[in-house]
Amino acid sequence: MSLIINTNMASIAAQNNLTISNNKLQDSVERLSSGLRIVKAADDAAGLALSEKMRAK
Repeated sequence: MSLIINTNMASIAAQNNLTISNNKLQDSVERLSSGLRIVKAADDAAGLALSEKMRAK
């Protein structure tokens, strides 16, 4: 008995690119809906630290 595996690499690459694009779109929409430049630390860690320091004063 033989085993045959078919892989559609173009489909896998397209799915990966779609996932990346969807994640970027989600981040952009989150920023637009909040009205803030920095929504989370991953956006700008140094900017967030400076903002928190200024807010504490």
